[in-house]
Amino acid sequence: MPKVIREIGVLSLGKVAGIIYACIGVIVGVIVALVSVLGGFAGLAHEGGAAAGFIAMFLGAGAVFILPIFYGVLGSLIGMLVAVIYNVAARLVGGIEITID
Repeated sequence: MPKVIREIGVLSLGKVAGIIYACIGVIVGVIVALVSVLGGFAGLAHEGGAAAGFIAMFLGAGAVFILPIFYGVLGSLIGMLVAVIYNVAARLVGGIEITID
């Protein structure tokens, strides 16, 4: 017998989305950090690019800490917005039917 999801908890979805997007932020932050460190080493190897090389390495390392927070907060806010929109739409058309065994 199909069950119907009529409402989604706004804060509940916000918390889950925030954690998921923070994990994505860690992955993106690591990639940005690796690219920045490689670019920093390239700048250090080039004449006159030592200052830019050091800055690139520090900004890249900071991405590992900043991006998860940024992605997590934005993901949480977007998740809450999606829950509110879903709740309004579900009132209008009846929600999503799922079958649970």
